[in-house]
Amino acid sequence: MIEQVNADLKDSALAHLPSGKFNANAAWLVLAVIAFNLTRAAATIAGAGLANATTGTIRRKLISVPVRAATSARQVILHLPQDWPWERPWTNLFTSINAPPRHASA
Repeated sequence: MIEQVNADLKDSALAHLPSGKFNANAAWLVLAVIAFNLTRAAATIAGAGLANATTGTIRRKLISVPVRAATSARQVILHLPQDWPWERPWTNLFTSINAPPRHASA
């Protein structure tokens, strides 16, 4: 499992190391891990088997989406690609992120 995480990080943000400056590398590593964790959380929320996908796959299927944005009555409307296979997971993620927070149960 940790080997997959290391390979995934090296294939994305950590491919741009080393800088030669320790503090710059440390900051880059922290930001890379934060981005990795947020991407992994987004894939888990989206469902549809993306929880085990690599960061590149998640970026390609959920984040880099070619949408057409339109406004109507002061609302932004996103037009997703027609017959797009990842519409349901993207909608799950979008709805979950924009939903009101749940109340904590004691």
